[in-house]
Amino acid sequence: MFKKHEIFKTDKYNMLTVEVQGKTLIVREISDQWGEECHTFVSRPEMMHWAENRFKPAQFVGREEERENILKALKDV
Repeated sequence: MFKKHEIFKTDKYNMLTVEVQGKTLIVREISDQWGEECHTFVSRPEMMHWAENRFKPAQFVGREEERENILKALKDV
């Protein structure tokens, strides 16, 4: 049985989930612009490195709290 974590969900077209399959972390990023992207990581540090680059502070000017919540949710997986 895999453990699935919902990081955020705006609607059925914009969401980020993480599935934990043993030591493997599978991040599914679904957006109305890009469709579904799937990223597979073998460690939490690798996933967090991706997240820090994917959710850059410059993209969240005026919405810093939103970025912090996303990163915190990923750390808590």
